[in-house]
Amino acid sequence: MSALAAESETPEGTDWGEIVRVWEETDAPEGSKVEIIEGIVTVSPPPSEEHNDTVELVQRRLYTAIPDEWGVYQTLGLTCPETGGLFIPDLCVVPRSALRRGTRVHGGEAELVVEVTSKSNANHDRIKKAHGYAAAGVPLYLLLDVWQSGRPTATLYGEPQNGTYRVLDSVEYGEELTLPAPFKLVIDTRAFPLS
Repeated sequence: MSALAAESETPEGTDWGEIVRVWEETDAPEGSKVEIIEGIVTVSPPPSEEHNDTVELVQRRLYTAIPDEWGVYQTLGLTCPETGGLFIPDLCVVPRSALRRGTRVHGGEAELVVEVTSKSNANHDRIKKAHGYAAAGVPLYLLLDVWQSGRPTATLYGEPQNGTYRVLDSVEYGEELTLPAPFKLVIDTRAFPLS
């Protein structure tokens, strides 16, 4: 099953508020992820068991490294109207205070975003979401890409500037990757299942 894109009009001619309204009203099958990517409401199928297992393993590690006033979220929508995006990352670390303002959380509030690629929409995570997170100013973006050219890879991006990240570290599955301060956390990719 592949990602499905639906537009109310063309993205260029549609107001951000209208796109968000269409997103809010999209009725998708249970477990599907509904996001806005470059101004287009996109529905992705539910992730695989291996995908969910990887996300849970990373989430478990993150809880050992974050302050009490931060949370690790799996279904939090992060807005990035700068690039026409409203993303629901596989994981994001956000200060709890950002969730208690009564407004949608801007992507720039996140300290870290983690995406695990799925076969059907890996390029969204590699290109479009990476650009959106960088444009929003997310300091760290961890991409766990089991579909990368036949060799699963964990890549940590940082230092966002003008919608672009710099690669801070990249390892093949089976190696360790270290998240810098404020996390100071080693992620052992040997624990991750292969899809």
